[in-house]
Amino acid sequence: MPEPIVSPIDGQVAYEFEYLDEGAAFAAVEQAHVAQKQWRSTSLDERARVCLDMLTAFEANLDQYTREITTMMGKPLAEARGEARTMRGRIEALIQLAPAALADELLPELQGFRRAIRHEPVGVVLDIAAWNYPLVVPINVVAGAVLAGDAVLLKHAPQTALCGRQLAQSFASAGAPKGLVTDFMCTHDTVARVLDSRRVNQVAFTGSVRGGHEVYRAAAARNFIGVALELGGKDPALVLPDCDFDFTVPNLVEGAFYNAGQSCCAVERVYVHEQIFDRFVEAYVAEVYALKLGDPLAEGTTLGPVVDARAAERVERQVQEAIAAGARQLIDAGKFEVPDRSPCYLAPQVLVDVDHSMAVMRDETFGPAIGLVKVRDHQHALELMNDSPYGLTASIWSRDDERVEQLASALEVGTVFQNRCDFLDPQLPWVGVKDSGHGVSLSHLGLRALTRPKSLHFRRR
Repeated sequence: MPEPIVSPIDGQVAYEFEYLDEGAAFAAVEQAHVAQKQWRSTSLDERARVCLDMLTAFEANLDQYTREITTMMGKPLAEARGEARTMRGRIEALIQLAPAALADELLPELQGFRRAIRHEPVGVVLDIAAWNYPLVVPINVVAGAVLAGDAVLLKHAPQTALCGRQLAQSFASAGAPKGLVTDFMCTHDTVARVLDSRRVNQVAFTGSVRGGHEVYRAAAARNFIGVALELGGKDPALVLPDCDFDFTVPNLVEGAFYNAGQSCCAVERVYVHEQIFDRFVEAYVAEVYALKLGDPLAEGTTLGPVVDARAAERVERQVQEAIAAGARQLIDAGKFEVPDRSPCYLAPQVLVDVDHSMAVMRDETFGPAIGLVKVRDHQHALELMNDSPYGLTASIWSRDDERVEQLASALEVGTVFQNRCDFLDPQLPWVGVKDSGHGVSLSHLGLRALTRPKSLHFRRR
């Protein structure tokens, strides 16, 4: 039965997809095992070629695919195109890292012995991907797994279901064996039964903390398989008096409102030293007013709708609860032309006089609203930045490299940025602590996480 994809642009059904029934799902799993047995013996050069040819095939349909992404989930068309460019950059980086990451590790010579660690493919990887970055979220796993010698079942989010098809078809056009990368649109119940069957060797999940717990429980019920979880964030930024002020302000606005704030590593709270707080707030508000809210398919739009009405309600609820508790709202929504085509369009919001008793400073917002807080000193800032159940990224805006190094050591997060935010470098591991996740993707560590180590201990005579 066809399932609808309702576009946040106008609240209308834009596309349809169908879930695999249980029989078709298990057939796809078996086909993936067949493909993986063949693929694991291919050369790394051949694996890299298929990944690069996949990009060529995808880019041949770039206009269609990026328009589908924008229509499905609402990000401005320019951002959808940018995501496709980012996907290429990540794949090229993983290809560059793969020879060293996947090579045998030879241990120091011991007379009469050869000892090595081999990184073998894990087998079939189930990748459960999120809708907010529907290309780069899955490609971290898909490209890494293909390079490592694995097969991938790509279960995309229903909101962006067409992206699973886009990627699977592009791999097929590149000459990948049937079943190597499969569009695996299944219900939660079917996924649970597949996991229970012990026919999947590893799971990667990107989504909510609640969803991560569900996947972890399902994967552990009858299996001992690897699970990687990329979950929520409430990422802080610290602005110090010695920052490059004119550089910092627009970057922190973009870090908060890019993709309508719907990024796991979006800046969701900003702590500003009291010496520059008033100046910062004034400049930040002016920069927010420069955003152009509107139809994401229109050129020039920089702020599109959030993904659905429930997301809009969550953001508005957090903002209104904060105001009721004493926060001040600095943005006049009436100065934005808010489209009335769906309830998903939200004017951006900036709040001050906020504290950690408020959900907008404690819970993931995942939308175009942010709180700004005045801090006395570094210690005060660290206490507030670490006062969160999440730990994905944090950014520090300062020219003092030594101070930043000291602060970075005390921050309870997976990535610390200096004078940068909301960015993934594919040569660095992407990790979270606390409720932000478990496991690693990208970098040589992410590639190795898609393998299993085998010890070679040979006595030579």
